[in-house]
Amino acid sequence: MRTLVKGGTLVNEGRTFNGSLVIEDEKITQIIEGNQIPEASYDEVIDASGCFVLPGIIDDHVHFREPGLTEKADIDTESRAAAAGGVTTYFDMPNTVPQTTTLEALEEKFALAAQKSHVNYSFFFGATNDNANLFPLLDPHRIPGIKLFMGSSTGNMLVDRREALDRIFATAPMIIMTHCEDTDIINRNMAEAKAKYGDDPKVTHHPEIRSEEACYESTRLAVELATKHHARLHIAHLTTAKELELIPTPGGGLTAEATVSHLYFCDRDYTALGTRIKCNPAVKTEHDRDALREALNDGRIAVIGTDHAPHLLSQKEGGCARAASGMPMIQFSLVTMLELVDQGVLSLERLVELMCHNPARLFEVRQRGFLREGYQADIVLVRPNTGWTVTHDLIQSRCGWSPMEGHMYLWRIERTLCNGQTVYHQGRVDASYIGQPVAFR
Repeated sequence: MRTLVKGGTLVNEGRTFNGSLVIEDEKITQIIEGNQIPEASYDEVIDASGCFVLPGIIDDHVHFREPGLTEKADIDTESRAAAAGGVTTYFDMPNTVPQTTTLEALEEKFALAAQKSHVNYSFFFGATNDNANLFPLLDPHRIPGIKLFMGSSTGNMLVDRREALDRIFATAPMIIMTHCEDTDIINRNMAEAKAKYGDDPKVTHHPEIRSEEACYESTRLAVELATKHHARLHIAHLTTAKELELIPTPGGGLTAEATVSHLYFCDRDYTALGTRIKCNPAVKTEHDRDALREALNDGRIAVIGTDHAPHLLSQKEGGCARAASGMPMIQFSLVTMLELVDQGVLSLERLVELMCHNPARLFEVRQRGFLREGYQADIVLVRPNTGWTVTHDLIQSRCGWSPMEGHMYLWRIERTLCNGQTVYHQGRVDASYIGQPVAFR
């Protein structure tokens, strides 16, 4: 199968230029700069005129809810949403049922994805207080890293014993990705909020309960442990300006992720969106959001993920105590970040660095994340200046809602190719296509 993607504007490795791509089966075999089209026979010609051609997005942080929580979502529905959003690779988190904290549970997830995932996939292994003995048995060529909840978000996976934390940081054979919130601080804040506001405080108090202090103290401890044990640490979903003080300039063994939600929303948005933007860690102040945006451009934020975490709307009812935390964002992550490009928050080249190149570099993904000859043809075509509005019928996620419903975008995902195959085009996902397990290192 030979495919020509012609006449687009390619964005790759800091450059933007007119050009075309030739794909043979799964791989990019030629990148042609300029308007010249190689003379050959093609099984398919994709006209990319007017589109920007990017590497497929690599989302390092999703919760697809399978197994065990499939009333909310599953690998089939959420990988459809990924394809519709230009995401060609995802790394799923371990707080499912059962938790991905045994080798058997990890293999079950791979088996499910091999049947149901419409884009490429891998899975984090979850750390607990007592499973570090399994780390040497993990295959570093199959999984991106070890997920550690230093402050339990969901799934009761809190690792809270200092000796267990020391053992995890001392023995982990790959990247440790941490969820950092101090549970004792959160519990104290919740008790105070309930005493003041009642048993289920309004969601506007969520960033006071899941506070700056709770995030900073846990992140500080993670950095301390990583430094002590010379571990490779990747801090998930940074939310505060204060935490950014702990992040060095690029280089070394410490990196941080920001999510689309924390880059787009701030605490003023609770008034309109309520619990639809309730997540852990909480969406915080405009100052915090703007500090995260600034850090996109100076290297302190290395990766943009989504923390895509669907719940049924019925599970989002209530306030700080009752409403579930998490929101579905993967389908609209790229177009939301492209909106920030239009606002001057970051350049298109920097977006590609943060959503494609850096995840591939950080996790040592083999032959993905770049438009390069010999690499897998994971590609997304995006068209600017094409106004459209998010409506209920467009949403692919099983939960059936999005915090972006009613929002008008000026960028559109035109087409998503995964391993050379079109998996999304003109509003339709090819549900017959199954993606590949990602290889690392």
